[in-house]
Amino acid sequence: MRNIRLTLAYDGTDYVGWQVQPNGRSIQATVESAIHKLTGEPAKLLAAGRTDSGVHALGQVANFETGTSIPCDRIRFGLQKHLPGDIIVREAEDVHSAFHATYGAKQKHYRYVIYNSRVKNPFVRKYAYQFSGKLDVKSMHQAIQVLLGTHDFRCFESHFPNKATSVRTVNEVSVDRYSLCPTWFYSVSDTPVPCPNGKFICLDIVADGFLYNMVRTIVGTLMKVGRHVWTADDVRRIINSQERAQAGETAPPHGLYLVSVDYSYKEHE
Repeated sequence: MRNIRLTLAYDGTDYVGWQVQPNGRSIQATVESAIHKLTGEPAKLLAAGRTDSGVHALGQVANFETGTSIPCDRIRFGLQKHLPGDIIVREAEDVHSAFHATYGAKQKHYRYVIYNSRVKNPFVRKYAYQFSGKLDVKSMHQAIQVLLGTHDFRCFESHFPNKATSVRTVNEVSVDRYSLCPTWFYSVSDTPVPCPNGKFICLDIVADGFLYNMVRTIVGTLMKVGRHVWTADDVRRIINSQERAQAGETAPPHGLYLVSVDYSYKEHE
């Protein structure tokens, strides 16, 4: 049996999320159906992260086992023929039989996009949280540094407990303004540089794992910092409190993107 790794990009607007659900169409079920149509085999996809309803992805990683002899370049092309235009197979590749998209993930990079303008833009309404008030991005960037390192992040978790532990390690964080939305680009080399007057505010966070609604709650908390309601000391206080009620509101899902997933060992045969 071969083990095939897929790198997927998708617009999550019209889906109930990654995971198969009884109440609507999921990304997982749609891709599994395409695999079945292409190979004639039922497939069970394993994914790096179970993105929620309305959440998007630039670099979701999934894998499945198959007995097909179709070359990987033809797998990518063939799957795309059976997929709707809001799900793109960026890459298909043979990987070692031990590769597991879920358990092999070393860290994940999420990005949340805010469109900060007094005048709304109809073309970003499904892909960014539109906020018309003033936001102090410098203060937001300073405050998010409090998250770096290993902490119990249950204060940012909805419906605690959802995992065996709420301890996670945050490796990188930033908040910047951009004139163009970085989520329009796959390649890091094509990503626009920060712009002090840009209308797109992007919160980027890289960690070894994330709790349910963790990034969206962090965004809601930092927006209060951006409005000068709270400071970095308040963010530290909220983490130490370990109480969800102390943190900000949960930001809407359509501003959130799974950007990329890193793995801790050699994936190719």
